[in-house]
Amino acid sequence: MDLRDDARSMHDDLVDLRRRLHQVPEVGLDVPRTQELVLSKLEGLGLEVSTGTGTSSVTAVLRGGARDEADPRTVLLRADMDALPVAEETGLEYAATNGAMHACGHDLHTTALLGATRMLAQHRDRLRGDVVLMFQPGEEGWDGAGVMIDEGVLDAAGRRADAAYGLHVFSASFEPHQFSSRPGPLMAASHGLYVTVRGQGGHGSMPHRGRDPIAAMAEMITALQTMVTRRFDVFDPVVVTVGMVEGGTRRNVIPDTARFEATVRRFSEANHDLLRTLVPEVLKGVARAHGVEVEVDFQGEYPLTVNDAAGVEFASGVVREVLGEERWADLADPIPGSEDFSRVLQAVPGAFVFLGAPLPGRDPATAPNNHSPRADFDPAVLPDAATVYAELAVRRLAELNPVG
Repeated sequence: MDLRDDARSMHDDLVDLRRRLHQVPEVGLDVPRTQELVLSKLEGLGLEVSTGTGTSSVTAVLRGGARDEADPRTVLLRADMDALPVAEETGLEYAATNGAMHACGHDLHTTALLGATRMLAQHRDRLRGDVVLMFQPGEEGWDGAGVMIDEGVLDAAGRRADAAYGLHVFSASFEPHQFSSRPGPLMAASHGLYVTVRGQGGHGSMPHRGRDPIAAMAEMITALQTMVTRRFDVFDPVVVTVGMVEGGTRRNVIPDTARFEATVRRFSEANHDLLRTLVPEVLKGVARAHGVEVEVDFQGEYPLTVNDAAGVEFASGVVREVLGEERWADLADPIPGSEDFSRVLQAVPGAFVFLGAPLPGRDPATAPNNHSPRADFDPAVLPDAATVYAELAVRRLAELNPVG
């Protein structure tokens, strides 16, 4: 199978499809227009297609023509489909206008996996196993992967998938057209921290007669940053970022309550229990010092994204052999972003792979990053992304079902 030539011949179709997806970004678990477009591209390919009930997901099973009927093996490929609640500022002629935006490149992921599906279907007679195509909404904080797993995506082919692979593009930070990953922890686990401080309101000119929740809140925010540097190993870091602060109505009024929200990231399981102990301890200590009350809601979100070492070695070998040695770079450190593909990798060995896609002429170090309203991606990566998706499935199934 010369899948790379197949993908190159699809270049214009892939670019056009990506633009169509980009124009209709949808946020969360309900992405009906995106789902409809994906379903239309799967028609006629001879797949077993199903849709989710708890989300607008699409699952397609491709049965290989050379599968071992006595012991069929399965590879799962995943692409996320949802967008972000970001008003686009790219100036593209096909820019979204509905207040949402594919600012994280999920339109490229979906396009690439649809291209790979088309190629795999064309060569199904030589495919030594089954492929599950996982088109997932709700990655951006909605745990769409968890919903799809609950609805059976990992067993969609009739048995648990033997391997799983996902891909993510970046508009900055990574070299153009270069694939990369690392064994072990690849992306951080995430938590949501929601804090309400309850004091006693009063006149701003006489703060001693009240209990100022804003002053206490300010100290709490600072104390959390000190906690990160003084209670956690510098070689096993924790990240705390307060992204929302709310309190008060006028400059001379002390309110009764104030609140803030933060995202918390960690890179090891060892810090999970420590965070759950220290975060409330620090916040309650500050509250006692100020004579106020505090409510702390510390929620788990996505677990660590942990790559199987053999899965990364396999993926790097595929990229190097198919695209060239220079197209792969080992990633030295994990990144503090989080991913719900982590849930798939908790259950199935495999790998999550990054792909640099900054626009030509842009410095990856300074280009608008993922989630920026000005983030843009080079569509020229689409044929190679589709090729890598397809080759991962073909070659892994060949390893799982060698010719006897």
